[in-house]
Amino acid sequence: MAKCSEKEMLKKLLKFNTPTVGNVVATYPENPHCLGLYDNWYGRWYTSQKVKCVFPEKGRRIGYAVTLVFSLPDPKVKSYSFIDLIEVLDQAKKPIVVVAQQKFPSDIADSVGLFGGQMTSLMQASGVVGVVTDGPSRDLDEMRELDIQYIMSGTTSGHGDFVISEINTAVSVAGMDVNPGEIIHMDEHGATKFPADKLEEVYNNIDAFGEEEDNQAKEVLEAKNVDEIKKAWLSRV
Repeated sequence: MAKCSEKEMLKKLLKFNTPTVGNVVATYPENPHCLGLYDNWYGRWYTSQKVKCVFPEKGRRIGYAVTLVFSLPDPKVKSYSFIDLIEVLDQAKKPIVVVAQQKFPSDIADSVGLFGGQMTSLMQASGVVGVVTDGPSRDLDEMRELDIQYIMSGTTSGHGDFVISEINTAVSVAGMDVNPGEIIHMDEHGATKFPADKLEEVYNNIDAFGEEEDNQAKEVLEAKNVDEIKKAWLSRV
């Protein structure tokens, strides 16, 4: 059997929701099809409820992480221009999911509407398919017309001066720690990550894991009495 390309493997993973990908990555370490890549509770490999999917109707996205940090201008700290960002995105493996940590003082953190229509247009033109960020955004009407999925904390109508203070460094967004180049799978449930060199293993294991769950659910629903329900429930234990 011919080996699938990375593009084909990524496309297949889009057939599964993010929780199912997470099941293979780390959720059920006792299952032979789970890779156990992280501690399932404390491994910081998926996002918390502090962020939400903004456009669930746009569906799932998967891509390689480009990481950013946004913060207030500081003359003592180097910052990057959007031209710098465009060049980084141009060189990054596609498709791209931008994972952006927002480091702002707590008294303004909920008022920083960074990813608006203009920035989303730039991202789409540069090969970005999704954005995961721990702050709010604005211009949802403009963003809705573009082909990028968003996971973020909420909405607000403005922002003040800000800079890109880091590009492609380790970031932490809503409980998920991400390094540049890791694979991000995102949908209406949130986002999960795994190392790019584990793509083939996730790809190889996800069918079996999904089939086990489907078969168990079918057996439970078809059970005629409590003993059959218990037997069906224990079929994957």
